[in-house]
Amino acid sequence: MELNEYIAMQLDSAKRMMNRVIDTLQPAELAWRPACGCNSIGLILFHVIRSEDSFIQARLQGKTEIWESGKWFEKMNLPVSEAGAHYNVDQVNSFRVPELKDMLAYFDAVRKSTLDYVKGLKPADFEKKITMPRFGDMTIAAVLNIVVSHTSQHIGELSYIRGIERGMDK
Repeated sequence: MELNEYIAMQLDSAKRMMNRVIDTLQPAELAWRPACGCNSIGLILFHVIRSEDSFIQARLQGKTEIWESGKWFEKMNLPVSEAGAHYNVDQVNSFRVPELKDMLAYFDAVRKSTLDYVKGLKPADFEKKITMPRFGDMTIAAVLNIVVSHTSQHIGELSYIRGIERGMDK
């Protein structure tokens, strides 16, 4: 198996796990926070999607993020500058979770672009280095590892919050 096939398989697996966690959640459940200053499922989901868009589009490909090029910020009634990260407590508490259907449509667009990019990589491409803000110089393989592990870590949080909110296996 080639590395790009393996990464695509990991991304597909993470998306299936995420869909399982958010399946049947209602808008109030997506916006529910365990306590003041804690992230909601909706905010974490939004963060995961925005992060993948930023890593793949802007960092790895030097393109405009799909958030902006696809005008997803307008569809979700959020500012174009909304990065989905580095919030203070007031921002977490006031974050208005976009409609799930809109977030998932945005995620589908981001993920399609990610998979197209990954599937087009040749073995030597994974060793190319880029400079990542806050991380320094990294290979493309290392950045893709961050995308996969970041998504997986947050899926665990989503699952935990769903369990607190609904109870086990509900």
